[in-house]
Amino acid sequence: MLRERISISLRLTLWFGCAFFAGWVLFGVSMWANLSHTLKGERRQTLDRRLDRLEQLLIKDEGATAPKRDHDLAEFAHATGNGLVEVLHPDGTLAYGPPTAAASSFPWPKLQVDDPTMFVRATSDGQPYWVLARPFSLAGNSVVLIAAAPEAGNLLVIENFLWGLLASAPLLLVISSASGYWVSRRALKPVDRISATARSISIRNISERIPVSPTGDELQRLSETCNAMFDRLESSVNQIKRFTADASHELRGPLSFTRTVAEVALKNPQIDEESRVALKDIVDEMAKAAILLEEMLTLARADSLPVALPRTQVDLAWMIKDVCTMAQPIVEQHGLQLLVPGHLSGVMVLGDASALKRLLWILLDNAVKYSNPNGTITLSVETLAGQTKVMVHDNGIGISPADLPFVFDRFYRADPSRSVVEGNGLGLAIAKWIAETHQAELSVTSDAKGGTSFNIVFDNVQTSTVQGISTEIPSGQSQEHFATALE
Repeated sequence: MLRERISISLRLTLWFGCAFFAGWVLFGVSMWANLSHTLKGERRQTLDRRLDRLEQLLIKDEGATAPKRDHDLAEFAHATGNGLVEVLHPDGTLAYGPPTAAASSFPWPKLQVDDPTMFVRATSDGQPYWVLARPFSLAGNSVVLIAAAPEAGNLLVIENFLWGLLASAPLLLVISSASGYWVSRRALKPVDRISATARSISIRNISERIPVSPTGDELQRLSETCNAMFDRLESSVNQIKRFTADASHELRGPLSFTRTVAEVALKNPQIDEESRVALKDIVDEMAKAAILLEEMLTLARADSLPVALPRTQVDLAWMIKDVCTMAQPIVEQHGLQLLVPGHLSGVMVLGDASALKRLLWILLDNAVKYSNPNGTITLSVETLAGQTKVMVHDNGIGISPADLPFVFDRFYRADPSRSVVEGNGLGLAIAKWIAETHQAELSVTSDAKGGTSFNIVFDNVQTSTVQGISTEIPSGQSQEHFATALE
């Protein structure tokens, strides 16, 4: 689950940071080993040169007296290596007198009789030393030259190196991670553009395509593949649109003819009662089918681009008044109460008056269908910060949270408790299309106990003071009158 929530850029940054850290550890270990080996080699070379000079001194003093040799050896020891120089027999005993007190108290390693040559580490007073011993032949006698040098300087260099390496790690890690994130974001920026364009393409603008950059890489192939997919989808959608429009148009004639024949037959006073009931059912079903075809044609025209609706200045206040006046008889027929604003400022909207009336009518009709008996339908208008919100609220059965995301889909019907209401599932889809063509936002909120609210939000509207709308709505006008007004 966590991996699914982490973006590719962040994952690449983490991988880059981990790879850098592993590389830094490998680099640090290798550099530490190389530095230790180099310093150890330099220390051996120093001791080798010291023993070389000691050999030259012993050769020089080969014919001198013992006190002279001991004196020269003591001066040599004090001059080089802090007095840590001795000349031994192969069995480890002194071949010359002890040159210094430091050499006498130093814990020299035990020599190997068969091979006295050695280069080892020793510790004196808690301090580490390197000790070098090698055989030497003097006047036919075998002796062993041995010298020691402190390692404190080498350890200090290694310690400073480690501290410098550790101190630089956070800064280098931050720089490498930031660089990795910047590089990954820059590399994936075309993917974001492809994703944004793909998300913006819908049934309304299915002819749009993803821009293709001639880079010759995987992103170009991805863009071309997506565009080819959109081409196939557009072809299929256009076929469905043409079929829907053609079928709806072609069926209007037979339905109208069948309805007319049935209505004429109903006027015949000689038909029996059973035939009259059957003909009445035919007329009712033909009326429903005609409404369905008209709505399908409306949506087919909505899918055709560009949408060309006449645009004029429409006063929402008077439009709401007209729609409520037309809806009042149906509201009363269902035993409901319709509440509208007592006073309302005129709000001018650029749009098509008939389409906006149809939008409000669909929402009021939906509220009537799903209101509880003796319920109340409230229509309110709010104007705030350059926006106007028209809300149609009912205290009916509500919409379940699982159905809310799909109420504006075509032919979608909610749970069985709502399916007892007649309808074809196209009204709210038409309302959504009308709102979108007017750059308005249509949304819905619902509560199983508090009913349902449909909200229309208009942006960039103009307001002007007009007379308030009366709460008394005259009756006597029918739904057929409203339908005729919209045609």
